[in-house]
Amino acid sequence: MPLFEVVHRTRYRYARPVTFGEHRALLRPRDSHDLRLHDIAITIEPKARLRWMHDVFSNSIALIEFLEPAAELSVESRLVMERFDDGSATEEMPRGEKIATYPFTYPEAIRRDLGGTERRHYDDPKGDVAAWARQFEAGAYDSAALLMSMMLAINSTFNYRERYEHGTQSPTETLALHSGTCRDFALFMMEAARSLGFAARFVTGYLYDPAADGEVSGFRGAGATHAWLQIFLPLSGWVEYDPTNGLVGGRNLIRVGVARDPSQAIPLAGTYGGTAADSLGMEVEVKVHALGQDRTDL
Repeated sequence: MPLFEVVHRTRYRYARPVTFGEHRALLRPRDSHDLRLHDIAITIEPKARLRWMHDVFSNSIALIEFLEPAAELSVESRLVMERFDDGSATEEMPRGEKIATYPFTYPEAIRRDLGGTERRHYDDPKGDVAAWARQFEAGAYDSAALLMSMMLAINSTFNYRERYEHGTQSPTETLALHSGTCRDFALFMMEAARSLGFAARFVTGYLYDPAADGEVSGFRGAGATHAWLQIFLPLSGWVEYDPTNGLVGGRNLIRVGVARDPSQAIPLAGTYGGTAADSLGMEVEVKVHALGQDRTDL
């Protein structure tokens, strides 16, 4: 399988040297049957101390303690990983789920372990998000077909637009605007699926766009961190859906972390000691390239 290199740089600039509180970074993918991490290197300025922990979702979190003030803060991670295709493709349903009828109910033993991911978390006062989701129930002969139709509807009828402000639109706002970023689309589909009883969680990571290596591609959302979602299907487990690009799983989606809500999956978060006027802005750059086949020297 091919290797991928991901270089992710985040830089904050300030009008004068400021002090920094502890920062939390979600940068290291978890090794799994579909992803193998070969190498990771993290470079931090100014001088800092780094330690690791697992959060409540078992994501690897880097805790950064800065040891001196500075007028610029930068964190760069370089990952080399192998991403295995999970067997899904845009035009296919997850295998095994074709025989699962809809609607279904999670067994109680599974429901207890889903940790509230099957419950809605955002207000829908007029029921608009739920009504939008129910249109896909008509003629849905199984769960995967319903979710595929829902994902492709977002992909084809909502307008993708980049937005660099912090935060995520509410699902009702995304529906009203019929536009948003990848994280807005992920959250909207999560809440729409939850309204039908599905367990869903947010995924943050990276998107490999073959255009970065000179190939033809129509992907949206490359060049920055990317967001999509997972839905738990009883016969298939957590299945990845990317409504921004109409993808179901596949090696182009490089997962770094999962969470119940987008606010819990921020790549880099922390505080600084100073005034709002001291902040001169943030710059983020993400590059994802294919390195070719597996190399034994890594």
